[in-house]
Amino acid sequence: MKKKKEDDQKKEFEDLKKEKIELIDQLQRLQAEFENYKKRTDKENQRFRECAKKDMVAALLPIVDSFESSLKHKDKPEEYIKGTEMIFTQLSQLLKKEGLSRIECLGKRFNPYEHEVMLVEEGEKEDDLILDEFQSGYKFKDLIIRHAKVKISKKKDDANDNKNDKAERYTERQA
Repeated sequence: MKKKKEDDQKKEFEDLKKEKIELIDQLQRLQAEFENYKKRTDKENQRFRECAKKDMVAALLPIVDSFESSLKHKDKPEEYIKGTEMIFTQLSQLLKKEGLSRIECLGKRFNPYEHEVMLVEEGEKEDDLILDEFQSGYKFKDLIIRHAKVKISKKKDDANDNKNDKAERYTERQA
């Protein structure tokens, strides 16, 4: 009886050992398959990005042609300026078609998600009104590519001015 029990335990042990080896083998195969999947998707993503870049470069070629044509007329200022303006229009239209848009800001309220404050001007205008744009900001579809660099207003606080005037007069008298 004891011998049978021992044999059963040995058989169960061998079965468990075999199952463990099979599970480890299965796990290793799954890991290898997953690594291959990651490599394949990375390669596909890289290829997709290259195709997108190729399409954009192909769309820019007419603009390069226009630059070459414009440079041939650099000795004729009026034609050169006209050509440069046409190139700017071509480029702007292409970028707009691809999803680029300029962030409009003059006269609008400051938005920290779209604007970067470079200067604050104290005056009679309401707080956070954009007074000047130093550099345009751009969005690509809904993503901010570059914040607009702006000057905003800060309403002059008359109460603080009176306190500052009094403080200045007091220090002048003390001196």
